[in-house]
This record gives sequence, C-alpha cells and structure tokens, in this order.
Amino acid sequence: MSSIFSGDSHDLDLSNGATAVFIDVLMPSVSGLASEDWDFRFAALLTLQDQTVMGRGAVGFGLAEFDWGTTERERARAKDFVLRATALAASGHRWSELGYHPPRVLNYLHRFTTMVGSCVPPAESSAVRGFPGPHEAATASCARHRVLSALPLRSALPLRDGCFLCDRWHP
Repeated sequence: MSSIFSGDSHDLDLSNGATAVFIDVLMPSVSGLASEDWDFRFAALLTLQDQTVMGRGAVGFGLAEFDWGTTERERARAKDFVLRATALAASGHRWSELGYHPPRVLNYLHRFTTMVGSCVPPAESSAVRGFPGPHEAATASCARHRVLSALPLRSALPLRDGCFLCDRWHP
C-alpha cells in the first residue's frame, strides 16, 4: 500500500514508511512558519496524514483539492507558504528531534517542491474535498513537541491525545 500526493502533472507516490517520514519532517517546519489562517488549515491537513490514526496507506491529498484562496494574492501567498515550509524542512529543521535520521526524505521534499511549484491553483475552489475548513484549523500546539495539532479534527478521531510525535514515538 502507498499514499499518493498529487499535483497537476506530478505525483509523489510514497510507501507507508516514506509517508510517515515525509510528514514527520514537514510538520515542524509548517508549525514554525504558520502565521495566517490558511497556514493553520494546511497544518490540519498534514495532521490528517498520520497513518497511526487514519490507517496505513489511507492518506494522501491532491493539490487541486486545496482551497487555495479566492484572490490571486491569497493563492500566491498560500503556495509560497507551502514552498517556504518545504524548503525549511529540506534544510534539516528540527530533524534532530525526530529520534531517527530521515532517509531519502530530501528526494521526497524536492519532488514535492516541484509538484507545488508547477501547480496552478484554481481560481475557484469548487473542487475542495478534504481540505480542512477554517473551524478545523490546527491552532493548538503540543507543548512537548512544539508542533501544531488539530484539536477539532482530533476530537472526532480515536486515540488522539497528543501530537503525531506523541502518538508515534512516545506512547
């Protein structure tokens, strides 16, 4: 089984383990840079990629399904946020806190950057399916790991007492 993250003409097809690593390195960067409502919604989407809760091989998303914003400026800013967060993750930001060395993740991040970079966010967000709404934004932060978690989403999911790092590495 695998998880697929898709863009306009690119896909990132990752094994279950690779998906976990990809989210593990991306989430601290997203958490560190988030400042606008959209950023916290994107963080919530990433929390939904936790296979320990959602099921192995049952996660993934398509960039065309995002609510990128209603104006060209909002769409450009959202895309820039994802690219900045991915670049920060690729720099090794907080990898030492993961408890392991993330193998091959630079390749995944590079491919994701290519995907996002070539994505043309739709002018209308009528295709939005599964992108967290404003009321589902990840506005809470795990005090122990300093990463955002989506409490409104987590309350509907079983076994969600902490962030993805609490759940995976510190049961």
